[in-house]
Amino acid sequence: MSMMRKVIYSCRFGGVKYLVYKVFDRINGSKNAGELRYKIISGADESQYPKLLEKLYGASTGERLHLDAPITYNEKVQWIKLYDKNPLYTMLSDKYRVCDWVAKQIGEEYLIPLYGVWDQFDDIDFSKLPQQFVLKLNTGSGANVIVKDKAELDVDSTREKITNAMKKNFAYYWMELHYKDIAPKIIAEKYLCQSNNDLYDYKFMCFNGEVKYFWVDTGRFIQHRRYIFDVEGNFTNYRWGYSNAGNVPQLPSNFKEMIRLAARLSEGFCHVRVDLYNVEGKIYFGEMTFTTEGGLNYIKPKQFNVELGSYIKLPVDSTK
Repeated sequence: MSMMRKVIYSCRFGGVKYLVYKVFDRINGSKNAGELRYKIISGADESQYPKLLEKLYGASTGERLHLDAPITYNEKVQWIKLYDKNPLYTMLSDKYRVCDWVAKQIGEEYLIPLYGVWDQFDDIDFSKLPQQFVLKLNTGSGANVIVKDKAELDVDSTREKITNAMKKNFAYYWMELHYKDIAPKIIAEKYLCQSNNDLYDYKFMCFNGEVKYFWVDTGRFIQHRRYIFDVEGNFTNYRWGYSNAGNVPQLPSNFKEMIRLAARLSEGFCHVRVDLYNVEGKIYFGEMTFTTEGGLNYIKPKQFNVELGSYIKLPVDSTK
């Protein structure tokens, strides 16, 4: 148990009282806790969402949620999840539909080449795909399959992984409700890799068309590290969910161009995270995320959480 922290809370739905165990394991998350959380959220009535979100937030962060007067970044993301009904969030969170919008905003040359899109796994004709590619869903995360050699692909296990993921609605994992109406599709796109056999993921934190910070994720599938920079490219030593131990990655010479593109894509939104890749100087669009990590991961120091929150000017919503 020294490697694990467990928080227990209770909630009631349909006359049934559930004990929800939110388990934080430093190595692997608890599958059972995730399944129970999904069951409760997906079975809840909308009128129960605020209270349920308070419990989810408390179990995840150990802090009390102030929905009526949110201050920190994480708190304001909870408000957005419940009350910001911008219809563009659903379209732009769809990894397939967003591509047309990105092409119009900054140009199709920034899109990762697409090999195909399907409604179900058995529609895929693998003979028409190249030796290397990436399979992923257009909604959510965690179901990506990186294929470096098609001859070694285990089709049956891949079918099971992707088909099971398509049965779940990503909106109900962390109450990111704008994902609810995305029709699941399978995408095959070009496999990207840098010369060091890694693929750095550049994530730009944007607020009304202005980038304030960005981070670089490295070793996503080996030893995940996250390095946070200011807009001038200075390493900050702030922490967001992952360690920043090890060598700080050198930024590409055109990182200012990446900032410009992210800012352009974020215009008109109180907050959005724009993800880009940079492979040997070539910039590619990754995705847009309006509720980064559900607003439930740790941000250190606390003042950084407060600073980020100050940049989010919440829209007035008549439904609140």
